[in-house]
Amino acid sequence: MTPNLSRYLPIMEWGSRYNRADLSGDLVAAVIVTIMLIPQSLAYALLAGLPPETGIYASIAPIVLYTVFGTSRALAVGPVAVVSLMTAAAVGEVAQAGTAGYAVAALTLAGLSGAMLLFLGIFRLGFLANFLSHPVIAGFITASGILIAVSQLRYIFGIDGGGHTLPEMLMSLGRNIDGLNIPTLILGAGATAFLFWVRKGLKPLLQKTGLPEGAVNILSKAGPVLAIAVTTAATAMFGLGERGVAIVGTVPQGLPPLTLPSFAPDLVGALLLPALLISIIGFVESISVAQTLAAKKRQRIDPDQELIGLGAANVGAALTGGFPVTGGFSRSVVNYDAGAQTQAAGAYTAAGLLVASLFLTPLIYFLPKATLAATIIVAVLSLVDLSILKRTWIYSKADFAAVFITIALTLGLGVEAGVSAGVAVSILIHLYRSSRPHMAVVGRVPGTEHFRNIDRHKVETQDDIISLRVDESLYFANARFLEDRIYDMVANQPAVRHVILMCPAVNEVDMSALESLEAINARLRDLNVSFHLSEVKGPVMDRLERSHFLSQLTGQVFLSQHLAVSTLSTSPHPHTSKGKGASHV
Repeated sequence: MTPNLSRYLPIMEWGSRYNRADLSGDLVAAVIVTIMLIPQSLAYALLAGLPPETGIYASIAPIVLYTVFGTSRALAVGPVAVVSLMTAAAVGEVAQAGTAGYAVAALTLAGLSGAMLLFLGIFRLGFLANFLSHPVIAGFITASGILIAVSQLRYIFGIDGGGHTLPEMLMSLGRNIDGLNIPTLILGAGATAFLFWVRKGLKPLLQKTGLPEGAVNILSKAGPVLAIAVTTAATAMFGLGERGVAIVGTVPQGLPPLTLPSFAPDLVGALLLPALLISIIGFVESISVAQTLAAKKRQRIDPDQELIGLGAANVGAALTGGFPVTGGFSRSVVNYDAGAQTQAAGAYTAAGLLVASLFLTPLIYFLPKATLAATIIVAVLSLVDLSILKRTWIYSKADFAAVFITIALTLGLGVEAGVSAGVAVSILIHLYRSSRPHMAVVGRVPGTEHFRNIDRHKVETQDDIISLRVDESLYFANARFLEDRIYDMVANQPAVRHVILMCPAVNEVDMSALESLEAINARLRDLNVSFHLSEVKGPVMDRLERSHFLSQLTGQVFLSQHLAVSTLSTSPHPHTSKGKGASHV
C-alpha cells in the first residue's frame, strides 16, 4: 500500500528523510524566491489581463499542491510569461478584460488545464508531449517573448494599445504614440535599464563590498523589489499618478478567495483547445527545466507524476482565484542556485507569499504599471533566441522550416495559431521523414565481417546479390516506399538472384508493412529472385512467426549479414566499390 501511495504522493518519500540541513537550505531558497516572485507574480497577472493580486493567488495554493505531488526538488511553480500571454489570448476571445466574466474564464481555463494534465498523468500519457519538437518549442518561446515584450511597450510609453499579433501591436502603438506620457517613459525606461544592469552588474558590485555570499545571493535577486520600491516612492512623493502615470491602485488584502470554475458548456467548449495548448506548452517547459536541474544532482524526475503535480497545481489555481501556472525557468534556476534541497522550499515560498498577500499589498498602491512592464520585458527577452534559425538552417532544413513557420505564424496570427502550427509541423516532419526512410545498399568492408554503405566506403559487392539496409521501422507510411525501392533496384540489375533486407534498425513491422513484405516476396519469386532477411530483432521475429510470411518466404532469415552473404555467395571474386572512404554508416 505504502509504495503505491508514495508513487502518487512523492512527499511521503522525501518527507520521511527530511532533516535540519534540508530545512536550512530550503528556507534560504524560499526567502530568495519569494523576493523574486512578488514582483513577477504581479507582473504576470498584468500580462494575463488580470488584477495584480491574482498573480499572488496563483502562486500560493499551486505551489503547495506541487510540493505534495511533484517530483522535482528545484522546480518553482507559478505564473510564467508564455502561459500568461496564452491566457490573455484565450480569455480575451470570450470575455472583456476587467470584467468578472474575464476572471471566471481565466480560472476555468486553469481548471480545464489541470484536469487535462491530471488525465494525462494518471493514464501515463506524458509521451504525447514528445510530438512537439524542441526546435518548435524554441521557436514558439522566441516568438512569444517578442510578442510579450512588444505588448508591454504601451505601459512603458503610457499610451493605449492592444492586439494579439505583432502587426496589430505595432500599428496600435503607432496610432497612439502621440499620447506619449513623459513621466511614465522616464520611470519605465529607467526601470528597464536598471533591471538589465542588475542581471549582470549587481552581484559583482555586492561581492566587492565583502558581504557574506548568502547575503550577496539574496540581495542580487532583490533588484526588481528595489525597482518597485524606488518607482513606487517616486510616484507617491511627486504625485505622478495625477500626471498620467498608470498605477496599480488598491490591491485587496487577505487570503486567496475560494472560487469555482464555470461549467457553462459554451465557455468550456471555447476554452478546450486553448487549455490543451497551454497544458502541452506548460508541461514541456516545466519538464525541460525540471530534468535539466535534476540531472545536475543525479536526481530522478518522473514525467507522468510531473503531469499529476502540475495538474493538481492548476486545479488549485482554479479553486483559489488564479489562472494557469507551470514551472518557471528563471525562478526554478534561482531556487536551485539558492540551495533548495527538497520540494518543501516551495511550501515555504508559498508561506512568504501568503504573508505578502495579508500585509504588504497596501504598499504597492502607487506602484507604476510601467515598472511591472519593465519586469516582464527584462524577464522575457532572455527567452528570445533568434540564433535558433541559423542553427537549424545549417543542421536541418526541415527543422528550420518548422521553426520559421512557428515563429512567423505566432508573430503574425497569434499564439494559438503558432503553437497549433508547431504541433502540426512537428508531426508532419516526423511522418515525412519516417515515410521516406534512409536505405543503403551495403557491401562487406574487405577483411572484415562488417557491412557499410557502398556510397561511403570501399566495400566488396556481388552482381547477383543486393544487400539493402533499411534504417527505420516499417509501417504503413513507408511500406510502399520500400517496395518501390526494391523493385527499381532489381529492374536495374538483371543479374540479381538474391535480395537481402538487412534489418538491424527495424524495431517494428506493422500489418501494412507485413503485407508489403509479402508482396515483395511474391513479386521477386515471379522474377526468380530469392528474398532474404538478416539481423531481425527478436520482438519483430516473434510477430513474423505469428504470420504466414515466413512459411512463404522464398529465401531464409539469417542471424547476420555476413552469414547471409557467405551462404549465398557464388562469386569467388567480388567487386570492390570505390565509395568515399567516409567513416559513416
